[in-house]
Amino acid sequence: MTIRNIGPAAIPSLGLGTFRMDAGEAREITKAALAEGYRHIDTAQAYENEAEVGEGIRAADTPRDRIFLTTKILPRDFAAADFRKATEASLRALGTDHIDLLLLHWPSRDIPLSETLPVLDALIDEGKVRFGGVSNFTTAMLAEAQGIMRAPIATNQVEMHPFIDQTRLRSFMQDAGIPLTAYAPLAQGRVMQDDTMAAIAEAHDTTAAAIAVAWLLSKPGMIALPKTAKASRLAGNLRAAEIVLTADEIARIDALAGPDGRIVAPETLAPDWDD
Repeated sequence: MTIRNIGPAAIPSLGLGTFRMDAGEAREITKAALAEGYRHIDTAQAYENEAEVGEGIRAADTPRDRIFLTTKILPRDFAAADFRKATEASLRALGTDHIDLLLLHWPSRDIPLSETLPVLDALIDEGKVRFGGVSNFTTAMLAEAQGIMRAPIATNQVEMHPFIDQTRLRSFMQDAGIPLTAYAPLAQGRVMQDDTMAAIAEAHDTTAAAIAVAWLLSKPGMIALPKTAKASRLAGNLRAAEIVLTADEIARIDALAGPDGRIVAPETLAPDWDD
């Protein structure tokens, strides 16, 4: 399989998302994913399954130094002292001495980046975190973050799938050299219900989910985090990295994006999006 390493943090381009997984699911699917060949596992404090993800990692045969582990901290803990405490809490929950990638999960409306990002830099200097990044940031927020943080911004993790138009954000990030990590790459199941995706999947003798992941991976600087709680689907998602879409197929999928494509926009957290 062809899993590329993306950006300054060399993030594996295909990982396992664990959003909305309960304790038992997160533990077992993490272990199964690592056995299948995944090397990138994504969780967050908000998912309330860090401990179970950590258990899955320790139960696997994969050495910790071959696993790229991402977690995220919510804005309620962006004050300097709170951010450090929250990071220590994640380290304890995950049962690890370092986090490969630590993200600011959503932008804060109250605490400036100038307070939070220097702490992230310090945590990187101390070896508790290898790389830092952000999630759900707009172009303006990314520009501000780049002006504050000493370490490179390893990624901006955002909603990305065939039905959302992220052209402006993607263009800015590509010019800035910031990889985009796509969450909700299957649009929470919508890709499996779309006729265009189904037709392209049939042409490749695969699933619409695999086509969505292959489409994402065809884009430069793109990382995909498909989620599944079923071990039987892990191999198929991994094989998506081997699917080569034609220029026409990519264009047909690109054309699915529309103004109503965004799914994730919690009222208390979402910024004024670029689109």
